[in-house]
Amino acid sequence: MAQTHFGYETVDEAEKARKVRGVFDSVAKRYDLMNDLMSLGMHRAWKAYAVALAGIRPGDKVLDIAGGTGDMARAFARKAGADGTVVHTDINETMLRTGRDRMLDEGLSLPTVTCDAERLPFRADLFDVACVSFGLRNMTRKDQALAEMCRVLRPGGRLLVLEFSKVAEPLRKPYDWYSFNLLPKIGKWVAKDEDSYRYLAESIRMHPDQAELKAMMKRAGFGHVDVHNLTAGVVALHVGIKC
Repeated sequence: MAQTHFGYETVDEAEKARKVRGVFDSVAKRYDLMNDLMSLGMHRAWKAYAVALAGIRPGDKVLDIAGGTGDMARAFARKAGADGTVVHTDINETMLRTGRDRMLDEGLSLPTVTCDAERLPFRADLFDVACVSFGLRNMTRKDQALAEMCRVLRPGGRLLVLEFSKVAEPLRKPYDWYSFNLLPKIGKWVAKDEDSYRYLAESIRMHPDQAELKAMMKRAGFGHVDVHNLTAGVVALHVGIKC
């Protein structure tokens, strides 16, 4: 059995999927509140920037991968309009149900699919835009997932990967202190789950940095990849164009 990382722990690939599912089952109901607390609300600005750079036009077909509670899908749906299609997906049913229910409460009904990003159940060349927002680092075989995202995009289609990345050197020590000391405590107080937020901090450190992720996207079939560092590299937005 091949092995991979679950935070700083080495586990079997099959076990990682189970462990990640457990993390998000645990945090789903307070996920958005925790995002606001952890980022001091900045995650909303990061996501708005990604939506702006997506360049979605009325009538576009959009795939939201690891869409969780659906904030990106809602924003994409406003851009794509009544003639467009936004498909909201996640591997975790608890997160997906939470997002679906919130959208229904707002009067928005989108196609919702439980699926693994490493085996997307869509035909090739279908979507104009695909996005994975703070989900790639939790995937076991990132190369395979990126290749699948490329496959389902039409030629010239865009993939947006919004993810935590490598922070600028002057901020690294205070950022590490916050991540490993304060963040798990916030998880304990608010979400009643310290371990899941310790994993999230570790998973960020194990994720490819800006240059490595750009190279991975190029290998997956994206001919051009732009990298946008946000908040001194705490987060990076990679925008890839399919050949």
